[in-house]
Amino acid sequence: MYGFTVKVKGDFDQVTRKVVEELAKEGFGVLTEIDVKATLKKKLDLDRRPYKILGACNPQLASQALDAEPDIGLLLPCNVVVREDDDGGVVVGFMDPLTVLGLVQKAELEPLGREVKSRLERVRDAVAAG
Repeated sequence: MYGFTVKVKGDFDQVTRKVVEELAKEGFGVLTEIDVKATLKKKLDLDRRPYKILGACNPQLASQALDAEPDIGLLLPCNVVVREDDDGGVVVGFMDPLTVLGLVQKAELEPLGREVKSRLERVRDAVAAG
């Protein structure tokens, strides 16, 4: 599987803020925020449920990955999706760094992938706890 998710109740914007706060606690900054709903409305005049893609990066871990594989930037940053579900709940999805870094097939990246995944799982668990 290429990712893992958690579904929570709450306001979309509040959940998004909570995700960003919890990412920061694990050393991740949000480098990019793509508002898919707004983009599709503007470009295609489509109405969609709230959906954001957050590009999260931990500079220390990213530096380690770049040292191991200079082209790893093709797989960075870690994407986190926050989207409103059909029933009004909010789903937060995380890219699985073990799967993504596994594409590179370099054994030295596996411990780094485990570390990043562990941090993202803590974010998931904190968001689930409210």
